[in-house]
Amino acid sequence: MIDESMTTPVTVLGVGNIVLRDEGFGVRVVQQLAADYDGPDEVQILDGGTLGMELLRFLEGTEKLLILDAVKGASPGKLYRFSGDEVKGHFKDKLSAHEIGISDILTLFELTEKSLPEVIVLGASPMELEAGLDLSPVLSALVPEAERMAVDELRRWGIELTKKS
Repeated sequence: MIDESMTTPVTVLGVGNIVLRDEGFGVRVVQQLAADYDGPDEVQILDGGTLGMELLRFLEGTEKLLILDAVKGASPGKLYRFSGDEVKGHFKDKLSAHEIGISDILTLFELTEKSLPEVIVLGASPMELEAGLDLSPVLSALVPEAERMAVDELRRWGIELTKKS
């Protein structure tokens, strides 16, 4: 659930279209993260789906952004991490329409005084993009590793999540 009144310095954002199987990888990882962990008040975990530019209002006040997404990569079924200029490169090779909105948001932040000091993208290259609600078996098996990578990125930023019992 997205709380529009909430502004936090750290945002974990899962994006993707869950009705196109592996295109929903980022959303599935952020859903698992939210189910497994509680975070401090300065962290918001968002299922951004395919909102694109509509996400702008939820990212106000964010200083560090961790995006979980299906990514275009040379090896389907492989996990990727992008930082710095690699993030822009990732969004230039668009896999889906929602990435246009994310690219526009990042550009808007860059062109204003609201620039995001740090953006990291974690994702997996999709195996299957046809209609369906479930991830392919290969990408489904990568969800725990992507979740661990997200927890590690947050820890690198000084954020400790608490494992739910």
